[in-house]
Amino acid sequence: MTRVLVVEDDPQLVRALVINLQARQYGVDAAPDGATALRLAAARQPDVVLLDLGLPDMDGVDIIKGLRGWSRMPILVLSARQGSDEKVAALDAGADDYITKPFSMNELLARLRAAVRRTEDATLVPATTLVETADFSIDLLAKRVVRGGRDVRLTPTEWHVLEILVVNPGRLITQKHLLQEVWGVSQSSKTNYLRVYMAQLRRKLETDPSHPRHLITEPGMGYRFEG
Repeated sequence: MTRVLVVEDDPQLVRALVINLQARQYGVDAAPDGATALRLAAARQPDVVLLDLGLPDMDGVDIIKGLRGWSRMPILVLSARQGSDEKVAALDAGADDYITKPFSMNELLARLRAAVRRTEDATLVPATTLVETADFSIDLLAKRVVRGGRDVRLTPTEWHVLEILVVNPGRLITQKHLLQEVWGVSQSSKTNYLRVYMAQLRRKLETDPSHPRHLITEPGMGYRFEG
């Protein structure tokens, strides 16, 4: 059974999430504040976390940082904060996805399934395990990226986007394919997710992020990896 930790201080939303998740055979724990969330995460070892940023005792970004100190479990942020700065802060801290309230339960469940699928796919071994460029190297088997002699820390979602591109060198990967594989959605309106994550990957990997050599955009179509 996949176990979900819901971190949310709105009792009505918690109840709706618990009912919908349990109806689909998920195990659910709920925490109304950050302290309880960190304690339950350590004790219950959930497979995925649904996290509200606006909690009564601490900011959700601090919880993300706390969890990322010891775990790679997928973290999906549920927040009424719609500003890009808040989204970037949560993603930079290590969140895997950002869902703005109010949201469709079907979309949330699709994102949740995609997050769980990413962790399950981690056991698959690609045919090529080491990819080297002039700027960085990628060990697909160890899930490790090294740039300038130092490990580059990627979130699970950043890694999944990069992995899809890297195992298909030179091939155009469409926006629709990436959205379906990484987030479980294919709506063209969600392409802003890709822009955010590609910008983060370029910032971490490219020598000149504004003029990328390896993570190439094909305007209106998708992305391509060049070694």
